Amino acid sequence: MYDHPTQMEPLFPTGCEGLADLAIDIIRKSAALGGQLHSITRATIIDFLRIINSYYSNRIEGHNTHPVDIERAMRQEYADDTAQRALQIESRIHIEVQKKIEARLDADTELNVADSVIISFIHRQFYQHLPIEFRWISDPQTGRQVEIKAGELRTREVKVGHHIPPRYDKLPLFLKRFGTAYTPNRFHGANTVIAAAAAHHRLSWIHPFLDGNGRVTRLFTDAYLRQIPIDGYGLWTVSRGLARQRNDYISSLTWADAPRRNDYDGRGNLSNEGLIHFCDFFLKTCLDQIEFMSQLLQLDSLLERVRGYINLRKAKVIPPLIPQYQSIKTEAADLLQAVLLRGSLTRGEAARATQLPERTARTVIKQLLEERLLVSDSAKGRVRIGIPAAVVNYWFPNLYA
Repeated sequence: MYDHPTQMEPLFPTGCEGLADLAIDIIRKSAALGGQLHSITRATIIDFLRIINSYYSNRIEGHNTHPVDIERAMRQEYADDTAQRALQIESRIHIEVQKKIEARLDADTELNVADSVIISFIHRQFYQHLPIEFRWISDPQTGRQVEIKAGELRTREVKVGHHIPPRYDKLPLFLKRFGTAYTPNRFHGANTVIAAAAAHHRLSWIHPFLDGNGRVTRLFTDAYLRQIPIDGYGLWTVSRGLARQRNDYISSLTWADAPRRNDYDGRGNLSNEGLIHFCDFFLKTCLDQIEFMSQLLQLDSLLERVRGYINLRKAKVIPPLIPQYQSIKTEAADLLQAVLLRGSLTRGEAARATQLPERTARTVIKQLLEERLLVSDSAKGRVRIGIPAAVVNYWFPNLYA
């Protein structure tokens, strides 16, 4: 059993130039992602992708809540079914915790996201608001129900598959070493991205909490990639890639859990080869997600898909978003495209974008606002694009299953 923080070394993989090449590709391609988008449109897409991040992170845990239901939860609209309602709340909390972490990073740019205070903050913010049924687990040894204490480190030994994490009474020492080793400002260039990958595994390996370690690790990694920073992060989510390769993800984590095999396998207690394998998998997953989103966010194609959606609605091939609007004007596509390109429009500009008579144009704007295809901060304020979950598979195909 591990009882000293030096036993989680190596903390950074050595002897693999291919990782640096992958990391440089990630930095370069992520920075170019969404470059054609107006900053307001870009922010709207990032905000919606928090729903996708929550959806996929929870799928890794075996909890499947459709993005439409997550969106409803964000508006405090819950299912009558108790189990479905609990899953909606869980997904909403994931998004809220992500926002709280981002706000904390914005308020303190020197914050060390690898510090144990932040790790416990993430767990506490997540668990203190969960439905009661998600705050109790069955002890595999006794079969008794055990309550998860929000933000508190585990107080017992555990076994995760074949992996036995560090002793519970040594967790503060391991987390202190983790926080020092993975302080983002210790790294530069490609190494910052490699460090994010290595830290993802090592936090999972420490397994600091009795439950919720996977979610905490992924929320931590989101924060780490944001703080490095990787320009463009938020327009892609690593959880999507991990969830779509769930078996490979778990296998790669297990591979990196392995002890050092021989004198050629690094100089620490753990396998350097195993850590290289995990980092390679993680970085390739990031790159795959960047390239996927690059295709979806190509401006000409996105504008064409928005128009295609309106045409399908006009032809009544697909159902309306709300029952009272069984049809939609073709000119609505002109308005949506204009808002996508320009970020936001005044009500007068929006009306002119439709090229319809004023009264008809106002009706179109009213419909788009009620369907949340447009959003505004006030009754007469500027309008900007909305992304209701029900249109995502038309505007951003294959973003979620």
